[in-house]
Amino acid sequence: MLGSLRVKLPDPLRSALFSWLLFGLLAGFATDVAAASVSEVRAHVAPDHTRFVFELSAPIEHRVFALSRPERLVVDLKQTRLSGRMPALPSNPLVKGIRSAARKGGDLRVVFDLRQRVVPKSFLLSPVEGRGYRLVVDLRAADRPRRGPVMTALPEASRARDVVIAIDAGHGGEDPGAIGPHGTHEKQVVLAIARELARQIDAVEGMRAVLVRSGDYFISLRKRMEIARKQGADLFVSIHADAFRNPRARGSSVYVVSQRGASSEAARWLAEKENASDLIGGVRLDGREPAVAEVLLDLSQSATLRDSILAAREVFRSLRSIGKIHGSRVQRAGFVVLKSPDIPSMLIETAFISNPEEERKLADPVHQKRLASAILKGIQRYFDQHTPEGTLLARRKQPIRHRIRRGETLSGIAARYAVSLDRLRRENRLRGDRIVVGQILKIPRG
Repeated sequence: MLGSLRVKLPDPLRSALFSWLLFGLLAGFATDVAAASVSEVRAHVAPDHTRFVFELSAPIEHRVFALSRPERLVVDLKQTRLSGRMPALPSNPLVKGIRSAARKGGDLRVVFDLRQRVVPKSFLLSPVEGRGYRLVVDLRAADRPRRGPVMTALPEASRARDVVIAIDAGHGGEDPGAIGPHGTHEKQVVLAIARELARQIDAVEGMRAVLVRSGDYFISLRKRMEIARKQGADLFVSIHADAFRNPRARGSSVYVVSQRGASSEAARWLAEKENASDLIGGVRLDGREPAVAEVLLDLSQSATLRDSILAAREVFRSLRSIGKIHGSRVQRAGFVVLKSPDIPSMLIETAFISNPEEERKLADPVHQKRLASAILKGIQRYFDQHTPEGTLLARRKQPIRHRIRRGETLSGIAARYAVSLDRLRRENRLRGDRIVVGQILKIPRG
């Protein structure tokens, strides 16, 4: 049997060994206490919320809670230290300032000093495309008063409205989209194209543009659909830039929702009771038998998909006139933003940002205007043939009625209304120029 073995070390060696063991214990303790670090905190201000993004070196646990008198929001990050700075917040509508402090046990506490009570939402994002872990904290105003136009009774002749086109610039905020070989971000160029398209649409009488995203902030895909529906959009156009591993890939493409994508969305709408109170194609689904609601939704989706294809084809033709088109026809895919059950929708891949030449064009304001003009021409051609009732465009297409007075001639009437004599004859099915007093002529618009 062996007894215990004791070895006596020289004093210098014993001191070195003790120091080494102590250093190892302290290093392990420090690693356990501060397992992650926050290198940067960024703020993104959107019209309806403010988003804060914490750049992390590792995944963390966190807790969010509110305090009042004064209003504050506290975010505790477990075993985390701050290595960067908090962002400046010039005139933020929700937050007056941010402060932080290390807590006992190695935690980090971040306090948002608020201007008003907020509803917070937080979640952790995993690494993607070279970016590390991120903690996202979204703040929305609580009990925000509803703002809307004052509804007044208008004369029947004044009730015609503009055709509304919702323009959705893809990505935004923490989601840059594809990045070109020279560092151009998709989110930046598509926002510039969307703004130019909105400017050109607003210059057309009887048409009005709504920008789904007007700045550099993130909006969820379904929220984009909701914004378009709340604005009463007659058409939804999502602007993107394509990317592929082969840098020679080039050209524009246009997408509508696939039949499979439409079917999955129908199932989702019928399964979620909160959707029942919404108007779908002018009909509410609440109070309907399930089979009836399914038929109504299917009819609405079928009409919407048909109009989506018709509008997308016109835009596809226009884009083909200014450059290379990727593919020979309008394509179909299950993009979430195209799944609105009652708004014709299309997604336009303006070019391949992964192609150096097309990346340069996408960043060029002159080319952006050409793209916007081509898209607008396609939209106009679609609405010329499929004009929504009750709009200024529909009223303008209606012929003027003229009652013939003594002494008037057909050629004189044509000159008065600036229409050709041949067109005036065709509109009224006249074989010659003979007209009679009291006869009603239809004068074509334009």
